[in-house]
Amino acid sequence: MNAIFEKIGQLGIVPVVVLEQPADAEPLAQALINGGLPCMEITFRTQAAKEAIGRIARAYPQMLVGAGTVLTIDQVKAAREAGAVFIVAPGLNKNVVEYCLKESIPVMPGIATPSDVEVALEYGLDVVKFFPAEAAGGIDYLKAISAPYRAIQFVPTGGIQHANLLTYLKFPKTLAVGGSWMVNPELIATRQFDTVQKLTSEAVATMLGFELRHIGVNCGSDQEAQDRATAMASIVRFPVKDGTSSVFVGTAFEFTKKKFPGSHGHLAIGTHFIHRAIAYLERLGYHVRPETKSEKGGKLVAVYLDVEIGGFAIHLLQL
Repeated sequence: MNAIFEKIGQLGIVPVVVLEQPADAEPLAQALINGGLPCMEITFRTQAAKEAIGRIARAYPQMLVGAGTVLTIDQVKAAREAGAVFIVAPGLNKNVVEYCLKESIPVMPGIATPSDVEVALEYGLDVVKFFPAEAAGGIDYLKAISAPYRAIQFVPTGGIQHANLLTYLKFPKTLAVGGSWMVNPELIATRQFDTVQKLTSEAVATMLGFELRHIGVNCGSDQEAQDRATAMASIVRFPVKDGTSSVFVGTAFEFTKKKFPGSHGHLAIGTHFIHRAIAYLERLGYHVRPETKSEKGGKLVAVYLDVEIGGFAIHLLQL
């Protein structure tokens, strides 16, 4: 898969933006970055699109900015000249697709039927936009039409809201979703960029779904772990379960039989999408400890971060 689309997959959400005034580009980009989404698709529905893309590309090189509603080769050229790094089309326009492929430009055409998917596969594409997602039949329709095709992933767009965000993202063939609820044109027109940031932050929080799963306490031996677990169980009345490397009291407390990462122990934080959580935390300056990665069925399910808080390491878990 193209590296740009891999980054989009890590981000999980692509804000779809309609800008009327180029001067709104920079504050909007800053609001999205502050909210945790350094990505946007600026649609060529207005005359401001090209200038807005250029402003953002120059001012915020960390922003993954693409052009949407691209209908012609001339619009592709204009978007690329301005600094767009990917192209999104509402339909499968062969002229646009063929030009982008010839010029090695990441392109995501829209599809709505199995026939569309097969045309995309003939072009060698592995990422397409599913549009209009809700109007076309929603997640159930996407599951049905995607079933025969293993070599392609989808970016549902159209009708995606905070309420149905996870429904789409939890489908394994969804690379990311496109949405405009956090960048509503009215919010932009009235320059409510604080609200844009708040809605973006809420979307990221819902996507990642961080929650405390258990507290791990380092012990030096089997006996110490058993003694501490028994003491905790006498207080909280949770069942004790003895394991190979630790003793659990309910699901909330883990007493390790040897020292795990962390001076005192660890805080196990669950997340809906561990790979997106890692990418998000890396943007904040945190990194994983590669030697602590744990996989199941070839997929990452747990890893420690290279940070301690109050003597406790942070342990990410795939929910």
